[in-house]
Order: sequence, then C-alpha cells, then structure tokens
Amino acid sequence: MNPTIYYKNADVNGLNIFYRESGPKDAPILLLLHGFPTSSHMFRNLIPKLNDQYHIIAPDLPGFGFSDAPDSSQFSYTFDNLAKTMQGFIDALELKRFALYIFDYGAPTGLRLALANPEKITGIISQNGNAYEEGLSDNWNPIRKYWEDPTPENRRLLSDFTSEKMTQFQYLEGVKDRSLIAPESYALDQYFLDRPGMNDIQIDLMLDYRTNVALYPKFQEYFRKYQPQFLAAWGKYDPFFLPPGAEAYKKDIPNATVKFYETGHFALETHAEEISNDIKAFLKDLPL
Repeated sequence: MNPTIYYKNADVNGLNIFYRESGPKDAPILLLLHGFPTSSHMFRNLIPKLNDQYHIIAPDLPGFGFSDAPDSSQFSYTFDNLAKTMQGFIDALELKRFALYIFDYGAPTGLRLALANPEKITGIISQNGNAYEEGLSDNWNPIRKYWEDPTPENRRLLSDFTSEKMTQFQYLEGVKDRSLIAPESYALDQYFLDRPGMNDIQIDLMLDYRTNVALYPKFQEYFRKYQPQFLAAWGKYDPFFLPPGAEAYKKDIPNATVKFYETGHFALETHAEEISNDIKAFLKDLPL
C-alpha cells in the first residue's frame, strides 16, 4: 500500500506556495519542478510509483496551479524570481539534500537552484528541459522574435500560447494514442490560464526565457565542474524540445543517461510506468 499524498501550503516571502508531499520523512528527497502551462498536477501519476522509497515534494510555481498568482505589478515574473521563491521554499522546508526532477520551465528554475546550492543536489533528472540551444525547435521562433524586438505587436502575437488550442497541442502533439491523455490534465491547466491577468503573466515569462538561454553557459559550466549524476528522460516527439537537447547533456556530463520515449512533451501522461522505472533505477545509485 502506497503512502498517503498530502496537499499542503507554505508561506514563502509572503506568497502562498501549494505543494504535494508524500513518502517516508527519512527517505531520500526528490523535488519535482513542473513547467508551462501546468502545475504539480502533472506528477499525479508519478508520485504513487516512487513514494514507497522516496520522500517526494512537488510545489506549484508562483503564477501556476494552486500557488499564489499576484498581479505582475506586485510580483516580477522572471525566472530569477521563480528560483528565488523556490529557494525560499527549500529553505522553509529545511531541505538539506535532494535530487531534482526538472521539466520545461522547471529546468531553468531548478538549474538556478543547482548553481546556488551545489552541495544539496544528489542528482538531476531532466524530462524535456533544455540547458543547450540544441533542440530548441522552430516553434520557439515567435518567442525568439519577441526577445529580439519586444514590441506590443510581437507581444500580441504570443497571446495564442495561452489559448485552449495551444494547451491541447502541447499535450497531444507527438502522442501516438491520444486516448491515453486524460482530458482533465489540459482542462485544469486551461482553467488556470484563463484567470484574469494570466495572459500577461505568462507572456512576461516568455520574454524572460531569453535569460535562461543566456545562462546556458553557466549551467554547462556547473555540469562540467560537478559532474552530477544525470538522467535525461525525453518525450521523443516533443514539438518544442527536440531530442538533440537531451543528447547535448552528454557533451558536459559524459556519464549522463539519455532515454527516449515514444511520446510528446507531457511524457508522464502516457509513459509514467516506463519513466518511473528508469527513475527508480537512477535514484538507487545516487549518494544520500
């Protein structure tokens, strides 16, 4: 019988941060960081497969899920600020050592944490989360255009990224059997995206994503220096993060393990069993 999953809240710098927690308190910790446009809900199928042996913690980032989403006049939606909030979160929970699971936006957020806390990181799992320009597909072109020329017109062109059509595209594109995708997954994401002010919040983050690309050399320097044990677990047909983004990790971490799954961006929706087995094999060899 698997341990209970708890749904909790933490006060971090005045923000309410919602998180899921499960597993033995004295077990090795795995911190799960979600991406756009989702929340810790994306881990609902993974947590029960790992929480018998590991202490799992999965927060919702500010502006996502059940965490606070203050107006952009009150909170600056940058990846530095997301990382600062997550730093406050790990400090509030007094997390001393943990492995990281990073996905999509969770990658630049989590890798900032790794840069700031190298002594805390026991290993890293990246599921479709880039740290190299290799693998950024042409679907990034409208966002890159806004980076290069942040005009109101180019900003308006990004409004479709929070549409129901785009949310479903991210879940369904590259999936061979779409009947495996639970409709409540993208419906819940869309519910949060449709809140007042959310379009501006998300486009602010899309603009700031350019700072992540600028930090890629720093992330790569971290990989070379610390050689963290690393698993790249990749949906092979992700329309945004292509397979070369997974393979690139081996340039700086030669012993990295790279696994591809016959699915799209949200690989856990269709391949939670296979990915959890690979994660368990990876985690058992990590230092405590």
